[in-house]
Amino acid sequence: MGYAENLWLFFILLLGIIIVPGMDMLFVLANSLTGGSNRGLAATGGIMLGGAVHSLNGAVGIGLLMHFVPVLYNPLLIAGGAYMAFIGYTLMRSSITVGGDEGPAASRSAWKAFRQGAVTCLINPKAYLFIFAVYPQFLKPDYGPMWIQAVIMGAMTIATQFAVYGGLAITAGRSRDLLVANPQATAFAGRAAGLLLVAASVFTVWEGLRTA
Repeated sequence: MGYAENLWLFFILLLGIIIVPGMDMLFVLANSLTGGSNRGLAATGGIMLGGAVHSLNGAVGIGLLMHFVPVLYNPLLIAGGAYMAFIGYTLMRSSITVGGDEGPAASRSAWKAFRQGAVTCLINPKAYLFIFAVYPQFLKPDYGPMWIQAVIMGAMTIATQFAVYGGLAITAGRSRDLLVANPQATAFAGRAAGLLLVAASVFTVWEGLRTA
């Protein structure tokens, strides 16, 4: 198999793991519905930063470390689930309103979404599983310098995250405009998104521990 075919196969696997609904996708959706496209895109930016770090980890062998030290997996799984459940609980408890997107408060919200998006991606167990299960199959000396291959795969990861999550943020943000005149529907949408985050977190932890 040539290098081009190798990259195509990697892209198919990468797209599959990103488009499957999970904590990252639900986090972007929640921020887009409650804060608009700008906050959703900020969350996407944070997740993209996390994706870049994951790619770097894969290049330096952190995936192999977790493969040979599986005792690290369950603590990571529980920490990731707990953090996402906390964000979801905060959404459920908050008084969610939809207003303008200008001013310092909106900037702070976007920055918070960016930071939380990065942390969400970094503690997502699916990403670590993808790294140690897939990267060793595609980073091969036969295809040239390993660092160049890692940079290309990292760029593909970031671009795919932007296309999928960024598109979701814009679509959900536009739908949010329909909620401006209906505060009750806005609160329901935000709290439903929070509930989904909590449910996804619980399911992720349960499924991971059950199959460990």
